[in-house]
Amino acid sequence: MNITHLEHAVIALIFQALLWPFVGRWVAGSLIVAVFLGREIAQHEYAGGGANQVGYFYGLFNHWSLDSFLDFTAPALACACVASIMPGSWLWKYIKARRQK
Repeated sequence: MNITHLEHAVIALIFQALLWPFVGRWVAGSLIVAVFLGREIAQHEYAGGGANQVGYFYGLFNHWSLDSFLDFTAPALACACVASIMPGSWLWKYIKARRQK
């Protein structure tokens, strides 16, 4: 894991917080993770010679490494954790119910 994975997670959390009031916490996190996934796929297409030189699914299946995989899973995990522990989530309701017993 390198610093870019942490940077991507922080950027994703910032955008999730900005979009949250408009679309909800889960959709906001999903949108920004989709942006990071699309960025990784585009980089893999470019590594194969560019979008005009490769097939439609080339970037989805080729040139993946642990680094590129973590570039979009780190933001996905960060957004999922934040969305899970915020007020109104199922985890929040579960903990609140356990404390009232």
